[in-house]
Amino acid sequence: MTTPSPPGSATLTRDAGGARLALSGDWTLVHYMELQARANALAGTVGNDVTVDIHDLGAMDTSGAFVIAEMLGSQRTQTLAQDESLPPARRALLKTVGDAIDTYCKGVKRPRDAGFVVMLERIGTAMGSFWKQTLKLLGFIGITLQGFASTTFRPRHWRTTAVVAQIEQTGLDAVPILALLSFMVGAVVAFLGSTALASYGASIFTVDLIGFAFLREFGVLLTAILLAGRTASAFTAQIGSMKAREEIDAIRTLGLDPIELLVLPRVLALLVSLPLLTFIAMIAGIVGGGVVCLAVLKMSPSMFLSMLQQDMSLTQFLVGMGKAPVFAFMIGVIGCMEGFKVSGSAQSVGEHTTSAVVQSIFVVILLDALAALFYMEMGW
Repeated sequence: MTTPSPPGSATLTRDAGGARLALSGDWTLVHYMELQARANALAGTVGNDVTVDIHDLGAMDTSGAFVIAEMLGSQRTQTLAQDESLPPARRALLKTVGDAIDTYCKGVKRPRDAGFVVMLERIGTAMGSFWKQTLKLLGFIGITLQGFASTTFRPRHWRTTAVVAQIEQTGLDAVPILALLSFMVGAVVAFLGSTALASYGASIFTVDLIGFAFLREFGVLLTAILLAGRTASAFTAQIGSMKAREEIDAIRTLGLDPIELLVLPRVLALLVSLPLLTFIAMIAGIVGGGVVCLAVLKMSPSMFLSMLQQDMSLTQFLVGMGKAPVFAFMIGVIGCMEGFKVSGSAQSVGEHTTSAVVQSIFVVILLDALAALFYMEMGW
């Protein structure tokens, strides 16, 4: 039976010949706690003038070499590793541990970039992400249009029940909140218009302001923004949850097309619901403005309707309604696309749901601005 080697020790002595640090015993992981305590006791006392004696040094592994390197410092450890009295393997171990302490245990200071360079870098990254997102959106629009084209003349592939259910969820359930919102916005527009026009003696033209605002812009814009926050997020959460639970992979395994089964009914339901909701928003906004005209301007309902009929042409109504299908298609496509991009975690579902709402509102406002410029150039 072999006798276990004694644990490592470090003895510092001082005499007429100078200071001397004697290392002896086993410097291994088994004795790490004792070695570390001894090294902590000698911390700050082992200077460059101390001679290190390693002739009685026993076994040594990485943990023991690390304690020695911490006690002596990286430079002294490198010098100790050049001692020819040590075996080559032990010298290599000390050198490696010394290099590691010198290289990896010190924080590397990252060079500080100029603020302008960082700003340009972030702008470039954002533009690259925007371009990639645009390409993905265009690609998904193409896939959706292809799905419509492939199922239009195949009645057996029509998902009538799914479309009706989605129309109820996206359209019918949104009527109360949309009507209330449009009514209040119409009242606010009428109140501000009457206040601003009163100084010019033209309060009567508040009727025209309400009519133009809701027939051309506010009716369809309020509806699209409301559905972007309410419906696009729902589409993303529904499809994203299915993606996380691998239900979409199961659909493909059954030989079904997820686009035909999940995307087309939702987009088609929005194409039906959003124009109808836009019409309701127009009526509710005009009614809200009429209530303010009745209360503030003391205008009779018959006079309000008469002026509205005389000054508002059918073109104003068609200009607003013409934007509704485009907004509906983009909101539906963006909501479904973000759902398919979910990676599988709850955090991913939340991130893509937020992204769907932001993208939908951005695209709606951008298309509305482009449509306004187009209508202005056409004289409509």
